[in-house]
Amino acid sequence: MTKIGELCERDVVVTGPETIVADAAKLMRTRHVGCVVVVDRREAGLPLPQGIVTDRDLVVEIMALGLDASVMAVGDIMSQELVTVHADADPHQAMRLMRAKGLRRLPVVTANGGLIGLVAFDDLLEFVTGELSDLTRAVGREQAREAAARR
Repeated sequence: MTKIGELCERDVVVTGPETIVADAAKLMRTRHVGCVVVVDRREAGLPLPQGIVTDRDLVVEIMALGLDASVMAVGDIMSQELVTVHADADPHQAMRLMRAKGLRRLPVVTANGGLIGLVAFDDLLEFVTGELSDLTRAVGREQAREAAARR
């Protein structure tokens, strides 16, 4: 059975809570990502996620309000309730969690809470599409088997 730890993106863009919002935005642009995970310290060599800041946060919390992104820290606008998913969770658990919390991204963590990846809506959509494709192929094989048996 597939686990979230197998599906997630392992190259997560991280930053500290003191990072200036404008710098985080530049980092997101440079790395071509829609979010940064805010980390504060390490546990067993892995960063501990504290929050997440998305491109939408930048628009809604900073730009739309006319605030100065060069003087605010990401720790000031990061999500207050960080929702994570364990690496051993199955994709359906992650989908249910995303749906229940209204999220498009989940940091993937170890049992100790160390960050090992990020799973996004797109990753899960790709997984589900693959599952549906497998089912479609099964139907086609069944039809071919039945046709061959009738000859």
